[in-house]
Amino acid sequence: MLTPSLLAELQTAAGERALTAAGEVLETEPDFLRAAQQVARRVPERLARAAVEQQLLRRRAEVKFDGAAELFFTREGLEQATAAAVARHRAERFAGFPRAFDLGCGIGGDSLELAKVTDVVGLDLDRLRLRILRANAERTGVASRIRLVRADLERLPLRFPREAAAFADPGRRAGGRRLRRVNSYHPPLSLVLSWRSFVAGLAIKVSPAVGLEEVRDLGCEIEFVSLSGELKEAVLWFGALRRGRRRATVLPSGVTMEGEAEPASEIGPLASFLIEPDPAVMRAGLVGQLGAEFGAHPIARDIAFLTTDEPPHSPFARTYRVVQAAPFRLKSLQMMLAERGVGRLTVKRRGSAVEPDDIARRLHLSGDREALVVLTRIADRQTMILAEPVGRSGDASSET
Repeated sequence: MLTPSLLAELQTAAGERALTAAGEVLETEPDFLRAAQQVARRVPERLARAAVEQQLLRRRAEVKFDGAAELFFTREGLEQATAAAVARHRAERFAGFPRAFDLGCGIGGDSLELAKVTDVVGLDLDRLRLRILRANAERTGVASRIRLVRADLERLPLRFPREAAAFADPGRRAGGRRLRRVNSYHPPLSLVLSWRSFVAGLAIKVSPAVGLEEVRDLGCEIEFVSLSGELKEAVLWFGALRRGRRRATVLPSGVTMEGEAEPASEIGPLASFLIEPDPAVMRAGLVGQLGAEFGAHPIARDIAFLTTDEPPHSPFARTYRVVQAAPFRLKSLQMMLAERGVGRLTVKRRGSAVEPDDIARRLHLSGDREALVVLTRIADRQTMILAEPVGRSGDASSET
């Protein structure tokens, strides 16, 4: 386990040698204990174990952090850190403010990106996280723009410059479990909201699964953000940082849709193409707006699939060409797939009680072709749709 003293050692010349050795050993020996034993032949054991741990964490961090091979992490800090692409998108709104306060900065996923657009004050109670952020700021060349303060956010002395903006990332885990209610966060949302009157603008990160009834009357913009098709987070924007009411942002492209939550159009029959809105669009309640742009209609009540005879060209949705649709029956599905020589099947489900894993166990597939089956509900009937992915741009794609 990394400690402040071990972190300091890893930043010395001896520590760099240990990290280099650990990287070399892990190329052929992925097991932590055996790799640490080999590195310990060259450096003290405590340093060897710390170096191997860091190199393993750096490999995991590559999907989140730019330049992860040069940075420092803890396992928990990495799990909780914001991905660089998401943090970079959020930081753009802070450009133009003379200072940004990162409240609950952790190991610095957001501070490092905020420091590229303004001066940053990072606050956290954990000394090790602050030292890791300092080390990472030095390695990324933004240390001169970040000042770090050890502080308990639940006892925060409110001395923000009025013209500054602030970003708060309350803790959403306790005892290894996720905290679902916003006033169970650490600090609770009710306390974080009290900071609004002390800064020009405030942004608060909340769970992407947040209950909308908990935040709809707060007088803020709520933005849902997806990255590579996966819903990542939700942010509440207040004051000078607010730009609308509801927003869905799709990364890495950075396209964004702003609007009001509206009901979808009237339900209609399944057409030639099935449209699956991006999860950020669904959570933002903008499926109706998206359908209006496409000239598409929903296939069932409370199911976010849309359908149209013309494939849309949009980064806000995945499109599938409908090959065949029929009421769901396992025997019919078996025959449908056998006729096409399908040996590998991807199952998507929305509004269906059928478990994809159960289908995989009960089907007997053979062949060298792949197929996609969508299990959903049409006119209150369980339906299976054999479909071919078209992709987000409207061009033919093998994406499933």
